[in-house]
Amino acid sequence: MRFFDSHVHMVSRTTDDYQRMAAAGVAAIIEPSFWQGQPRTEVGTFKDYFNSLIGFERFRASQFGIKHYCTIGLNPKEANNEKLAEAVMELMPLYICKEGVVGIGEIGYDDQSKMEEKYLIKQAEMALEADLPIQIHTPHRDKKKGTSRTMDVLLDVGVSPDKVIIDHNNEETVKEVLDRGFWAAFTIYPHTKLGNQRMVELMLEYGAEKIVVDSAADWGISDPLAVPKTAALMKERGVTVEEIEKVTYHNPLAAYGQSGQVEESDWEEHEGIDASALFEGNTLFRGGQDIEEAMSQYLIE
Repeated sequence: MRFFDSHVHMVSRTTDDYQRMAAAGVAAIIEPSFWQGQPRTEVGTFKDYFNSLIGFERFRASQFGIKHYCTIGLNPKEANNEKLAEAVMELMPLYICKEGVVGIGEIGYDDQSKMEEKYLIKQAEMALEADLPIQIHTPHRDKKKGTSRTMDVLLDVGVSPDKVIIDHNNEETVKEVLDRGFWAAFTIYPHTKLGNQRMVELMLEYGAEKIVVDSAADWGISDPLAVPKTAALMKERGVTVEEIEKVTYHNPLAAYGQSGQVEESDWEEHEGIDASALFEGNTLFRGGQDIEEAMSQYLIE
């Protein structure tokens, strides 16, 4: 079984995680722009971060046969710094049409402040103009209210629900999200968001239509193998293979495929892994390591 993890922050993960994901059947990933744990204070740090998403992370993933895409956006936590936010808004148009950029995100609310709403609207308008999908971060606090408010704002801007993937859903939010026609994504991030046991129960109740399962693995206690592990649990609990493949592969492909930047042939027809490839003159394999030997250690056929 192949998997498409449409929300994973690999800039926070090690190269070994790519190895494990490839071995588990992860064929493609999307890395959303996000808050890196400490507030950024200069627009140049956003520029370097965006460059890493369209540059080195694409290369690093490719060394394990994984196709890497990203979304570009100003996260809600840093939207409250107006001077910085305005500078990022000027920067974003330079990146949203780059190769491998499949949407604007993750954007939305954190504290549900006026500033967060201002930049949610601005970025939604940018996505509308560029005809790109939007990836939404729903707030950790007062999630139900924040999710409803997010959908109201997006509809007021004129965004089609079919172009919006609302992430970090739970039992409180899923029905309204689906009823209003949006994609409902679920982050399998134990303790703070949603565990895979709860995800199975939601699947048994709601089925697979317009539902996406992802990991959102980042610098916190999280798991880049959350998607294949949840798929295995679903199978144990009697969810059909067809439904499992929909929520872990076909649905994210359909949702983000609306960008025109991602197709299944991107990874099905690749010419294999070039272990001798360099990025900015560097290789993942250090210290005179033999390339073939190194790859045999990292890759599982």
